[in-house]
Formats: sequence, structure tokens, C-alpha cells
Amino acid sequence: MYNLLEKDEYASHFSTYVKLVAEGDLANILTKQLAETINLLQDISEEQAHFRYTSKKWSLKEVIGHMADTERVMGYRLLTIARSETTTLPGFDENEFIQNASFNKQSVEELLQNLQAVRLSTIHLIKSLTTEDYIRRGIANNSEITVRALIVIIAGHELHHCNIIRERYFGDTAFPIS
Repeated sequence: MYNLLEKDEYASHFSTYVKLVAEGDLANILTKQLAETINLLQDISEEQAHFRYTSKKWSLKEVIGHMADTERVMGYRLLTIARSETTTLPGFDENEFIQNASFNKQSVEELLQNLQAVRLSTIHLIKSLTTEDYIRRGIANNSEITVRALIVIIAGHELHHCNIIRERYFGDTAFPIS
């Protein structure tokens, strides 16, 4: 569990993600995590990538796209707050994002390249931050949040979805065998 954050640094609904992240250098955690996620997903077939563990859930391709989209949104929040912008940042509807994206038309390789590009951008931004930047606060989706909380949430969000992929997609008896 990442216990360096104070409870007032993020909205309580993010605690699911925060508790998944181990203490440590956040840039290194994100770098290692990227390699693990790519390793987890790089060999899935197109048939497997279209799998949904129930009809109303996202395909694996949509989950990969969602991870990249969410990190891109959180990365924008991170940048904006780190640069002392005082504008209240909007929330986003993840289901609307999925409906309006073409993730199922992209190859797994393209989706993973996008995820990697977004993550590398996040890591470069994090490495440029000062100690003061990490504790800077802003408002996103009507809740106060710190820069370091956003970084932890980015890591925890990906861990959360990788756990779901392992358990509900790969662990489903109907998951196609390649």
C-alpha cells in the first residue's frame, strides 16, 4: 500500500487504486509497471483481444484503450496542477470515451504502442517535477487532489485493470485459447 499520501490528497473513490501501489520512487514504479503490462498483453491474439467476459463489459482492446485514455486525462490533470493552474478541471465519462473511440478497429500492437507512448510521456513529466510540485493541489472533477496523488492513482488504475484482465478475462473458461 502506498501510505505516503494523506487522506485529504485525493477523493475517497480513488482509494481502490491508491491501496494497490507500493511505496517507492514513482517514476521507477511506472517504468517497471509499463514493462509488466506490455508483457502481460503483447502476445494476445486478435480473437482474444475482442473477448468480453460478459456481453455488457468492454473487450480487452477497449480496456487497453481505456487505460491509455485515463492516463492521458490524469496526466493532463497532473501537468495542469503541477504548473499551478487554478482552473477547476472537469471529470470525464469513461463509458462515453469508449463509445466514441475505435479501439476495436486498432490492432493490439497499436493499442500497446499508444499505452507505451502515454506512459513514457507521464514518466518524463514526473521526472521533471520538483518536491514542491508533488504536493501542489488543484481541483479535478469537483475534488481536491495533489500531484503525487495523481501519480499514485495512475499507477493504481493500471494495476487495477491488469488484475481484472488476469482474473476476469484470462481466468474466464470461455476465454479463447490461442
